[in-house]
Amino acid sequence: MVSAGDLPLGFGRQAFGADPAGYHAARPAYPDATWTVLGQQAGLKQGIEVLEIGAGTGLATGPLLAHEPAHLLAIEPDARLAAFLATNHANPRLTVIQQPFEMVALETHSVDLVVSATAFHWLDAIPALVRLEQALRPGGAVALIWNEFGDPQRHDAFHEATRHLFAGRASSPAAGDDTRVPHSLHSEARRDDFLAAGLIPDAPQYLSWTLTLDVEGARRLYASFSNVTALPYDERERLLDGLANIAATAFGGRIERNMVTAIHTARRNS
Repeated sequence: MVSAGDLPLGFGRQAFGADPAGYHAARPAYPDATWTVLGQQAGLKQGIEVLEIGAGTGLATGPLLAHEPAHLLAIEPDARLAAFLATNHANPRLTVIQQPFEMVALETHSVDLVVSATAFHWLDAIPALVRLEQALRPGGAVALIWNEFGDPQRHDAFHEATRHLFAGRASSPAAGDDTRVPHSLHSEARRDDFLAAGLIPDAPQYLSWTLTLDVEGARRLYASFSNVTALPYDERERLLDGLANIAATAFGGRIERNMVTAIHTARRNS
């Protein structure tokens, strides 16, 4: 039984692999504008060397490969996710390494762009960024992106209607609450992490959009969240049944979640 508080960082290495295909289908894609921002601020373009950390099932890997990098090295610690990634995104430009990031040997000045999509909060940020600063070529960039489920600037009726189901439960280290800004939206903290690692941060970019789901889509999405996968099976099913019931009865089977895609980029100076 997982108690209240933050889930440990190590939990992210096993939280999502029970059903890779289900996870991949349940999670929303990143908006197309995400990759435009990475082109403008982080040098995403054809022919570069890309490193992806916590690639999961490849929700970011696919769009990165579409830009035809010379090579994309994807690091994924969960063997189940790594196998799905290698099969689902089979490409001669892609190499998948199934290892924790901390154990992967990185060559100095070997990478033009590092990307981590809704994953970097599972790492100890500053030591990880120090490693990346050393791996980047001069002028190379780090891009940390998140799909944030919730926009502080917009009322989220479904979140309010279901938040009691999560009271007293553990949460992801990325989560916000009444006293804490969500990890992806805490621009000052992300800037300070970059600066502590010797990187030069850009102004963060935030893309607001709306995710529309039916009852089954909502159930699949929430089943993919780390704080739900952490629960014992029976408890998890009760929670998901409760969510589905609220979606069906109080929202007519159609819910909207206010989304923000947060993009934090920084560059190696020399």
